[in-house]
Amino acid sequence: MQPSTTMTPAELRADIPALQEGTYLNFGAHGPSPKYVVDAADEFVREHEYESPIGDDPYETAFRAFDRTRARVASFVGANPDEVALTESTTAGINAVANAIDWEPGDVVVRTALEHPAGILPWQRLEREGVEVRVVETDAGRIDLERFAEAVADARLACFSAVTWTHGTRLPVAKLVDIAHETGTFTLVDAVQVPGQLPMDVKEWGADAVAAAGHKWLLGLWGGGFLSVDRDVAEGLEPRTVGYRSVETPTADPYEYAAGARRFEVGSANPAPHVALREAIDAIDEVGIDRIEDRVRQLAGRLADGVPADRLRSPSTPESGLVTIDVDDPAATVERLAAAGIVVRALPQPNAVRASVHAVNTASDVDRLLEGLEREW
Repeated sequence: MQPSTTMTPAELRADIPALQEGTYLNFGAHGPSPKYVVDAADEFVREHEYESPIGDDPYETAFRAFDRTRARVASFVGANPDEVALTESTTAGINAVANAIDWEPGDVVVRTALEHPAGILPWQRLEREGVEVRVVETDAGRIDLERFAEAVADARLACFSAVTWTHGTRLPVAKLVDIAHETGTFTLVDAVQVPGQLPMDVKEWGADAVAAAGHKWLLGLWGGGFLSVDRDVAEGLEPRTVGYRSVETPTADPYEYAAGARRFEVGSANPAPHVALREAIDAIDEVGIDRIEDRVRQLAGRLADGVPADRLRSPSTPESGLVTIDVDDPAATVERLAAAGIVVRALPQPNAVRASVHAVNTASDVDRLLEGLEREW
């Protein structure tokens, strides 16, 4: 899609088939795609399989698509194209970094108590190899900077979320990065809840690496993830998974890793999800991320205002579209709401339900959820 006129959130909503029936409030898990995002992936696959074997070269067709998406992602998140690797998911990006460090028994990894399993499981694996994992305890989605500083004082790596999936709070990424860098600690940010609902500038954050994906607030397809790695930092990382996209010359012996973040890409991945990611970013940009942020704030605030204060687990003035609500039986509540055509999700911690409000939602969507929750109070 080539944006020509400013798109409104209502116009974007109208382009998303899944939103034409029911009340969908689960963008923090999965963002249903506009039709033209799916069409872009479909058109690429048809070109790649029907036309390029004879008219072009399937590898060149794929590599051009990867190059265009790398450049588009870079411009969207404030990086340089050679600082972006295309991955399958946020989890894949975090694991790619974890597997590119030469760990030794006694090394320390720090994470917060607010992390998604994507930011927990890779470090649990390293614990089996003698790496110590420290968990910084938090309070209502907040992290104490002094406690974090104590934890990272002798740590090799710190992993934390930019926006917490549990409370929708924004962690002070740039401050946490500065604290960690004072002691030479590598910083890895899980930013999956940011792109598509909030502005994102990896240079302002200053982190060594930032992992994210496009299948949530960006409204892209599954498989369209990306990893931003500072150019200088990337040169000191040696991924353990290596393929022809990871290296400068695949036939060279010995090989050299590709310059920058591309060393984290491997082989014949399907470009279609990343073609769709580029299309999805164009759509979000046409609406405008500042407009999206403002509308999300208004709608999430409307939801928070309608929830009894003692039931609200997110800030009373929401910091993102993620609003967490205490109910007696989250799984049963989610099932009951789903039967009424209202989609939210249950969280394991805190034991609550979470609504994810996007700019493509409406005040009526929010009010319908509040009506569905009334019996919980």
